[in-house]
Order: sequence, then structure tokens, then C-alpha cells
Amino acid sequence: MPLACLAIRRLQRKSSLRQRCLRYFLPSDRQGKRYPRRGLILSKLSQKASDKTESQLARRCRSIVTELRKVYPDAGCALTHKNPLELLVATILSAQCTDARVNKVTPALFERYPEATDLAASQRAELEELVHTTGFFRNKAKAIQGAASRITNEFGGTVPSSMEELLTLPGVARKTANVVLGTAFTVAEGFVVDTHVFRLSHRMGLAKTKTPEQTERRLMELVPRKDWIDFAHILIHHGRNVCTARSAKCADCVVESLCPKIGVPEKKPGNNKAANPAEKPPPKERITEASRKK
Repeated sequence: MPLACLAIRRLQRKSSLRQRCLRYFLPSDRQGKRYPRRGLILSKLSQKASDKTESQLARRCRSIVTELRKVYPDAGCALTHKNPLELLVATILSAQCTDARVNKVTPALFERYPEATDLAASQRAELEELVHTTGFFRNKAKAIQGAASRITNEFGGTVPSSMEELLTLPGVARKTANVVLGTAFTVAEGFVVDTHVFRLSHRMGLAKTKTPEQTERRLMELVPRKDWIDFAHILIHHGRNVCTARSAKCADCVVESLCPKIGVPEKKPGNNKAANPAEKPPPKERITEASRKK
């Protein structure tokens, strides 16, 4: 048989084999009805592969929780408070503000207004003056006064202990409610997602979400419920001390081997000036050495 005929027949076989594979593994709507069993098998195989990947991610997440817990065994809320009301007010003030700044403001605030009834009856201008240094002081003073009024009128002066009731307070969203429930009432209703938790969860490859709400749902799927409260505080402490926003200290991180370091720029070895033995001394030392030689 001529070589040209052999080549044509080989191409025909490859083409028919390709069509059979496509018909089997990628059934259309009409072919899915014709081959329902094949479509079912393919979907099950796909689901099994995704479940395996998800289980590996959950296992890595649990390892991260275990290792970081050893470093931060006593991690807790950094906001200074004595009761749920103080924690609620401090958390409202912490929006777009550091916890250290809030802790400087709240002692005078709580000394002037120790109860929810006092905050509800306060003068707005005086309240704004007390919280001025935390930023967005007008909105925060309005939220604090509104929340205190609702606590006084609707809940008998006591901060509510459920997610549904907390979310009815002015200035309270899921993050604030999760902080109050987890820290003041030890209720794991959700996962606290602030700037540190959002950054670390993406840097460690635990979440690929775009909003704090989506990140919270993703972490609630991966992290065991018993670790929701503690692990949030652990991530916040780790984000402040080691895994900072501008320059992550990966060499000092106990979970470096478990972290894909997403978004962390690689350090070039040539930039390490201390490792260069031929580097010249500072100008002052050079001038002093030259004067001695003379």
C-alpha cells in the first residue's frame, strides 16, 4: 500500500478516536440524555478531585493553627475593656484606627460615661471631642450614642448576646458583632476578619475572596469551629509582629514551610549589603582613618 494511503488512514483513525473521546467525556445536552451514566461518572470524578484538594487545604490550615498556637498561646483581644459595653464601644472606635490609639482614648471616655444610659444622654459635641483622635469622630460618636440609646431602650441597658440583636445596633456590622460575641460572651458565631486576618488568609492561600464577608465564610469552612475565636486573635498578633504588610519576616515565621507566600516579593541576594566584605566603611570612619595615617 502506498505511503500516502497509510498516512490518510492513520489520520482518519486519530480523528475518529478524538471524536469518540469527546463524545464520551464531554457530552452535550443531547448526548447527556443519550449517555446519562457517562456524564454522572465524569461529575463524580470531578467532585472527588475537588474534595481531595479541599481536604488537603483544610489539613494545611489545621497545621497552621497548631503551629501558630504554640507561638501565641495567650493571644486575646488587644482592646482594653472591663465589660461588653466597653468592648463594643472600643471596637466601634477601632475602625480605621489602631488598637493602641483606641486604648489611649477609652479610659477618659469610660470614666466620663461608665454606663449605656450615660452615653445615650451625652452631649454629641463633648463625645466627639473625646474620640476626636481616633478619626471619623463624628460618625463614630453618632454610632456610639445610637447604639447606647438602643441598648438602653430595647435591651434594658445590657449589651445583647446574639448576632441578630447586635446587628440591629447602629455602627455594628459582622466584624464588631463577632468581636463582642467571641471575646465578651465566648460565642463562636462567626470569624473576625480585620485587615490583618484578610491579608494573612490570602497570603497563606487559605482564601481567594474579594470581600471580608466572603473571607469570613471561607475561613469558617476551613477552620474548626472551636478555633474560630482564638485563631482570629492569633492571626492579628502574627500580622502585627511577623507577617507585616510591607515587609514580611518570613525567616522568623514558624509556618514558613506551610505558607505559599502569595504576594510577598522575593528578596534578591545581591541586595544584602552586610554580606559584602569589600564594602567601604562609612565616611566618618574613612576620614578618621586617613587622618591617622597622616
